[in-house]
Amino acid sequence: MKKNYPTSAQRTNPSDEHDETASPSNPRPPIVHQPTRRPIQNLNPRTYRDFDFGWMPLPKNIQNCPAGLEYLATIDQLLVRQELEFLEIVTGIETENRYTIKNATGQKIYYAQEESNICNRLCCYNNREFNMHIFDQFGYAVIRLYRPWLCCLQSLAVFSPPNNFIGAIEQKCPTCIPIFEVKDVTGITVLRIEGPCCTSSCFNDVDFKIVTGDGRQQIGVITKQWSGLARELFTDADYFGIRFPMDLDVAMKVVMLGACFLIDFMYFENERPTPVYPYAYT
Repeated sequence: MKKNYPTSAQRTNPSDEHDETASPSNPRPPIVHQPTRRPIQNLNPRTYRDFDFGWMPLPKNIQNCPAGLEYLATIDQLLVRQELEFLEIVTGIETENRYTIKNATGQKIYYAQEESNICNRLCCYNNREFNMHIFDQFGYAVIRLYRPWLCCLQSLAVFSPPNNFIGAIEQKCPTCIPIFEVKDVTGITVLRIEGPCCTSSCFNDVDFKIVTGDGRQQIGVITKQWSGLARELFTDADYFGIRFPMDLDVAMKVVMLGACFLIDFMYFENERPTPVYPYAYT
């Protein structure tokens, strides 16, 4: 049934009782401008890192793209959030890492689950060997990242199921800044990642620049975002943002995601979090 709402002349305002100028014969002018919400595209993407906006719809008609990677063809930014582990917070004992990967508007794209040996986690800690399995919203494994145990220069290989190698990240000989080479399936260096001289993230973001293979032009960035004093002090659960060109090859976008995980383990998992339970190691 259609409701008959009063007209602007029939509506009353609470202040009208004390305003002699407001009357049915002399009504207040109607409100013609209503407040509006800020457009979602104008907000800082990190605003959405702690909120759940559901899953990103699967893009259609993406040609020559491995199954499950179609999402990456239509985006130029990823937000990576490491999940909090209750056991790790309470005891300080390292557990397998879990991550949620979102787009710039907070919609989930993938979730990632580390697979590693408990002995490696306790003895090698952030230098441990692991497989990182990345799943889509339907529970299908779409990406696998493998990091071997290495005593010095680190590397990470990227695969799409069942076992198709699509690229790798390799650390170069140490200099005053961290440098990684991003290689394609043929082993050719396509991009480079250059970090800062100091990777400390105390109260600040830390940027790792993505540059062309010759190092002349920056095309993107991997940012370790400051996540707040309590989270930084009591956990090693981090936030990352990744920016790259929209038209970058999908395989290279996946390798950039792998580089984010490698950077996390190398530079931001190296300090054991303070256990809430003070006698966890006694």
